[in-house]
Amino acid sequence: MASVASIPFRRVTAKPGQIAAVALIGLFLAIFLIVPAGTVIYTAFTEKGTGALTFVNFLDFFRTDLFRRSFFNSVYVAGMSVVWATLIALPLAVLTTRFDFRGSMVIQTLGFVPLIMPPFVGAVAMQLLFGRNGTVNLMLYDWFGVRIPFMEGLNGVIFVQSLHYFPFILINLSTSLRNIDRSMEEAAQNLGSSGFRLFRRIVFPLSMPGYLAGASLVFVKVFDDLATPLLLNVKDMLAPQAYLRVTSVGLTDPMGYVISVILIIVSVFAMWLSAVAMRGKDYSTVQRGGGGLMRRNLSRGESIVAYGVVGFILLLVLSPHIGLLLLSFATVWSYSPLPDDFTMVHYARVFDESSIYIKNTLIYASLAGLIDVVIGGAIAYLLLRTKVVGRRWLDWAATSALAIPGVVLGIGYLRTFYGVTLPDGTPLATLWVMVVLALAIRRLPYALRACYAALQQVSESLEEAAENLGATKQRTIRRIVLPLMTGGLLAGFVTSFSTAAVELSATLMLIQSNSDAPIAYGIYVFMQSPAGRGPGAALGVIAVIMVALCTLLSHYVIERRQKAIGSAK
Repeated sequence: MASVASIPFRRVTAKPGQIAAVALIGLFLAIFLIVPAGTVIYTAFTEKGTGALTFVNFLDFFRTDLFRRSFFNSVYVAGMSVVWATLIALPLAVLTTRFDFRGSMVIQTLGFVPLIMPPFVGAVAMQLLFGRNGTVNLMLYDWFGVRIPFMEGLNGVIFVQSLHYFPFILINLSTSLRNIDRSMEEAAQNLGSSGFRLFRRIVFPLSMPGYLAGASLVFVKVFDDLATPLLLNVKDMLAPQAYLRVTSVGLTDPMGYVISVILIIVSVFAMWLSAVAMRGKDYSTVQRGGGGLMRRNLSRGESIVAYGVVGFILLLVLSPHIGLLLLSFATVWSYSPLPDDFTMVHYARVFDESSIYIKNTLIYASLAGLIDVVIGGAIAYLLLRTKVVGRRWLDWAATSALAIPGVVLGIGYLRTFYGVTLPDGTPLATLWVMVVLALAIRRLPYALRACYAALQQVSESLEEAAENLGATKQRTIRRIVLPLMTGGLLAGFVTSFSTAAVELSATLMLIQSNSDAPIAYGIYVFMQSPAGRGPGAALGVIAVIMVALCTLLSHYVIERRQKAIGSAK
C-alpha cells in the first residue's frame, strides 16, 4: 500500500468557492487598480473638451521646455543614484562575502537600516549635515576654505536617494555572490587569473543577475519618488510635476495624466531592460547551493584599509538617522556644526498635538497589511493548489502594481472616484478608506510573494492526508495550511505594514484634512517650515522606531516559529 507522502495531491477542477474567490479578487483588483490606472492612461490620450483620442497631449509634453527638462532630470537622477548606490553597496557586499571579515553580519545588518526610514524623512536632516551651511561644509570651509555642493539642486536628490536605496543592491548582490559556483573561480585561478582581474572578469559577471535586480529596483524607486524632490525644493522632475499639475491646475488638465503615463512606461521599460540584459546567458551552478566563493583572510594592512572604508560608508549611510535624531532634540540648528542646545519640547508637542497622525498610521497600515495578507494568501493558494481559470491573471494583475507609481495611483483614484459621491454629497475619493486601499494595492505584490513562498514550503501531502481522514477543505486550510504559513503571512503583513506606514506619494494626493492624515503626511507638513522641522524630526524618529520595532518583532516571531517546527520534527 502506498504511503500518504507518495500519493500525488489531486488538483480537481474548479469548485464554486474557487470561482467565487477568483471573481471577488478580480473585481477588487479591477476597481482599485486596473480601472484607476486605465483611467489615467485613457485621459492622457483624450483631447480636453471633446474627449476624442489624440496624441496631441504627448506632443505638447515634448514641446514644453519644463517637461522635457523634468524628464531628462528624472532619468539623470535615477541613473546617477544607481551609480552612487553601486559604489556604496559593492564594497560592503564584496568585503562581507569574499573575505573572513570580523563583524560582517553587523555590517550587513547596519547596511539595511536605511530602508527603515523613507528618504524624504531624512532629507531635511541631510541638508543640515551636508548643505551649503551644514555641518560638513562649515568644517571644510573653516579648515580648507572650500565648500562642496552635496545638496545643491539635483545633487541633493541623488545624494539622499543613493544613501536610502543602496540596500536593494546590497541585498541582491550579496545573495548572488554567495551563490556563485566555487569551481568557476578555481578554474579561473588555475588559468592565472587573480585579484581585480578575477573579480572583473569572473566574479562580478556571475553575480550580474542579483546586481541588475537591485539596480533596476533602485532606478524605478528613485524615478517615481515624489516627496524627496519636493522637500528639497526640486520641482523640475516628473513626479513633482505630475503632483503640481493636478493640485494646482486641476483634475481636468491632461498634462498631469501624460506625465503619469510616462512614469509608468519608463518604470516598465527599466524592469524589462534588466530582464533582457540577462536573456540568453547562463548563470547556473553545478554545485548544490553554488558552493560559495572562497573566503580568504585579510592582511593587517588590508584589514586597516577595509575597516576604514566600511566605517566611512556606514557613517555616511547612517548620517540621515543621526541628523534626524539631533534635529528632533535641537532648539536651534542653523549656521553651526551642531545644535545650539537640546530640548524635549518637540516630542511633547508631537504627542500633545499630533498624536492623531500616529493613531491614523497604525489604523491605515494595519488594515492595509491585513488586506494584503488575505488577498495575497488567497491568490497564492489559487495559484499553487487549484486549476481554476483566471488564477494567472490575478497574479499578473496584482504584481503589475509594482509598475504603478504612488503619485499615479493617487491621481487615478481622484479621477475615478471623485465624481462618485455618498448620499450626503461627499466624494468617495476624499474618504480615509481610499487611503487604506491605495496603500494596500501598492504593497500587495510584496505580500503576495511572501505568501506564495510560504505556501510552496507546505507539502501538499499534508492536505491530502487530512482530507483522507475526513477533514473538509475549509478545515484543512484552517488547521493545517494557515498554521504552517504563519511565518510567510507574518512576513507579508510586516512588509506591507512597515512600508505603508511611511508611504507619502499616494497619501499626499488623497488626504483632504489633517484629521485623516497619517504620520508621513504629518512629517511632510511639519518639514515645510523651519519652525516645524523640530516636531517633524521628532515625528520622523517615532516613525522609524515604529517600523524598526515591527520588523524586529516579525523576525522574533518567525525565528520562534521555525524553532518550534524544528523541535516538532
